[in-house]
Amino acid sequence: MPDDGSAQSTTVWPLPAFHFQVTIGAADAVTGAFSEVTGLNSETQVIEYRHGNSPTYSTIKMPGITKVGNVTLKRGIFKSDNSFWNWYSSIQQNTIKRQNVVIALLDEKKATTMQWTLTNAWPTKFTGADLKSDGNEVAVHTIELAFETLSVTNK
Repeated sequence: MPDDGSAQSTTVWPLPAFHFQVTIGAADAVTGAFSEVTGLNSETQVIEYRHGNSPTYSTIKMPGITKVGNVTLKRGIFKSDNSFWNWYSSIQQNTIKRQNVVIALLDEKKATTMQWTLTNAWPTKFTGADLKSDGNEVAVHTIELAFETLSVTNK
């Protein structure tokens, strides 16, 4: 069959993991430039149960409580930007501000294709940059976030 140019290519490629953005706080919050996001996971515990008059000698498995792991965010250190440290240090003053965090995977047109939303996140760990006199890396600091629920949506 001759190719008249009317057929569109139907090849679908997976999205690259390096094109993403992170927004901490309300929709009008500043979106940060992060180099790495790790720990996006959710796990449901298994409850094993066998009632007394069951004709089989095995348990049935039911879904139990769902728990999420901590998420780690890494980004370069910018001049006069202490936002990570300020958020983390608010724990010590017992004034922790929980924030929603949105992690968006972007396509080639910078449109959100998939989105992970962490609800009521707060920092549990802050790690400053590793400093070396003979290094040539960018100074990066890390913050680890605990959160209550994870939701995943496709756009």
